[in-house]
Amino acid sequence: MDTAAPGRGASPHLLLLLTLASLLLLLLAPRAAAQPWPACGSTGRYTANSSYQSNLASLATALPANASRPGALFATGSAGAVPDIAYALALCRGDTNATDCGSCVATAFQDAQQLCPYDMDAAVFYDPCYLRFSNQNLLASTTNNGNPIILMNTQNVTSPFRAFDAAVTALLNATGDYAAANSSRRFATGEEGFDASYPTIYGLTQCTPDMSPADCRTCLGGIISAMPRYLSGRLGGRIIGLRCNFRYEVDSFFSGGPSLRLPAPSTPAPAPAPTPVNVTPTAATPGRSKNKTGIAVAIALPIVAAVLGISTVCLCFLWKRRPSREQTPCYSTNAEDIESIDSLFLDISTLRSATDNFAESNRLGEGGFGAVYKGVLPDGQEIAVKRLSQSSGQGIQELKNELVLVAKLQHKNLVRLVGVCLQEHEKLLVYEYMPNRSIDTILFDPEKSNELDWGKRVKIIDGIARGLQYLHEDSQLKIIHRDLKASNVLLDSDYTPKISDFGLARLFGGDRSREITSRVVGTYGYMSPEYAMRGHYSIKSDVFSFGVLILEILTGRRSSGSINIEQSVDLLSLVWEHWTMGTIVEIMDPSLSGKAPAEQMLKCVHIGLLCVQDNPVDRPMMSTVNVMLSSGSVSLQTPLKPVFFIPKSGYYSTIHSESYPTASQTTGNGKSGAMSPNEVSITELEPR
Repeated sequence: MDTAAPGRGASPHLLLLLTLASLLLLLLAPRAAAQPWPACGSTGRYTANSSYQSNLASLATALPANASRPGALFATGSAGAVPDIAYALALCRGDTNATDCGSCVATAFQDAQQLCPYDMDAAVFYDPCYLRFSNQNLLASTTNNGNPIILMNTQNVTSPFRAFDAAVTALLNATGDYAAANSSRRFATGEEGFDASYPTIYGLTQCTPDMSPADCRTCLGGIISAMPRYLSGRLGGRIIGLRCNFRYEVDSFFSGGPSLRLPAPSTPAPAPAPTPVNVTPTAATPGRSKNKTGIAVAIALPIVAAVLGISTVCLCFLWKRRPSREQTPCYSTNAEDIESIDSLFLDISTLRSATDNFAESNRLGEGGFGAVYKGVLPDGQEIAVKRLSQSSGQGIQELKNELVLVAKLQHKNLVRLVGVCLQEHEKLLVYEYMPNRSIDTILFDPEKSNELDWGKRVKIIDGIARGLQYLHEDSQLKIIHRDLKASNVLLDSDYTPKISDFGLARLFGGDRSREITSRVVGTYGYMSPEYAMRGHYSIKSDVFSFGVLILEILTGRRSSGSINIEQSVDLLSLVWEHWTMGTIVEIMDPSLSGKAPAEQMLKCVHIGLLCVQDNPVDRPMMSTVNVMLSSGSVSLQTPLKPVFFIPKSGYYSTIHSESYPTASQTTGNGKSGAMSPNEVSITELEPR
């Protein structure tokens, strides 16, 4: 009788317990971050029903069919003539079947045009395929034609990272050699042994199959050499360019067997075998053949029960402490998120001393996250300390997001992060102190508003616009603030504006420009309609908020943001009525009367109205806004009626929400709405 026979009676129970344990382990496994990863170009924009859009439609029909031909998994094409010619390239992963490839490419055309509306140059990346189209001839080059995107696993290796990096580099170079020289598809996969913690590292390299072996290897060499810089010590990562890409993981992710296998860099000596223990049957000990069932059950059941118990305890613990459904990504592309961050850490005793132990007399403001205190460091530097309350919804993950984000961004119109402290259960962010606080404390105060003459207001508008352009278009990361308002714009001693409070900012990969969230966070009165009503947000959501802010700065009036049937006129309605009647000067801030050029005021109102258009496509990019503000010869389009325009006999549709205040360095008077308990997600991000 075979060895399985003694366990027959226990097998169903063992199988059930093992199945439950496996299910628990699956529940604890990390999720992959959401796809796709888009990148929107800046080579121009097309209009609806234009020749360029027609040419894109032709390519959207041809490329999926060509890519799905047997053995293809790749397609290029062009349509039309200059200046409306469109080029496109699609590549599917080498282990994808033809049907799935064609379907992925077809979906990519749809998603690229939705995520990058009316951009002539757009790319979208998925696991099985990627696509790029452009009005520039991207087919003429065998290089990656721009900066590739980088996706990084957020987990670090526990082994010595230099040895791990060396093993990954060796694996990628070996698969790169194979893909270039031994595969007509220019595709290869590989496995490499490593150590007890990570028995196997899996790798994949690929070029577009129209490349020569030399061009393919040169392309791969370029991105593989960047691996230690961007992905050092990470459990997985990938760099994806137009012409070549790679990926590595410590878990298998490709289909089929590997193209090649590499041995472990060094094989440790095997552990000595355990000394056998002889058990001699006695009168009190039945024979072995009679005890096999009892021994097997006695050993197996406690082990399985222990695994099940530990898994259950871990699951319950993680369930209680879990971030929300959308909050924890598997990948991040911050190439050097925590690099040089150590220098920013401040000791709790230093901050207690700087703020007189967070004395009430040093409190600058109060918000939903907690309080902000003024302090002075030992070197005399004045600081503002953002102290998150224990009950704050902004937890460690959000704090890290803000820390990494603000530390990376350097611009004269963004508030500068001085340091951070995570000691004694405190979560503290330390910023440069802004002596003039936030613009709402001056702008909406009848006695102080005279401080903001026309020159200062123009300077503030220009500075905010330049800061937003940096966030949206010029920084390493594309950032959507999502809560731009008067209380989140601080003023230094020279009234230079600095955008602050990135706690609600959404980080995007590359040029990702649009996303949907189940939690709408922000301030009514500044929210774009598509965000407030449907949770759709993009850089154009910030443009809407900026438009509202311009109108507030010009009129000295708050955008009410009221969801109150009895309140019939809001700021946008008031401005639109006076704009159409030609009496806009009547509602300008009284302190500007006779002191501001009427033509410049009208121009700023015009730009503000263009920024609050209903359709996000009709709102200008911030770079365009800056051109409008700085040029006296740019022709401005005629604005349409703002979507929130309400005639005096009308009323708001009621939106039920929980409101809470937010503040940067001062108390904000706007109300921020949280329409769902679900948290926002932080998804992939890539250096531009």
